[in-house]
Amino acid sequence: MTLHVDWPAPAVAVVTPVGEVDLHFAAELREELLRAEAHGAAIVVVDMATTTFIDSMSLGVLLGAVRRLQLRGGELRIACVDPNIRRIFEITLLDRVFAMYPSRDAALARSASAT
Repeated sequence: MTLHVDWPAPAVAVVTPVGEVDLHFAAELREELLRAEAHGAAIVVVDMATTTFIDSMSLGVLLGAVRRLQLRGGELRIACVDPNIRRIFEITLLDRVFAMYPSRDAALARSASAT
């Protein structure tokens, strides 16, 4: 797994995990999310377009990030088009916790309703 981070706006970070996001890479994901928060990101989009798997440890990392951002008035958004990845969020009922969007562009624009 690799991670890409870009800043489409000064307070908006997009974190893109590529490949399997499992317990071996949960710490790296956490570090990138913390780094984005430390650099002033109020909105963090996790773009899962190139993610092939996510495990419970990584879901916990995302939960921690959503809580930290909410405490600061920020927001974590999940962009996920893959029905298999999206199903993991649904099975765990985390689709009710995270703002879910069908694409990175929708998450950035907030043009699509969260589901």
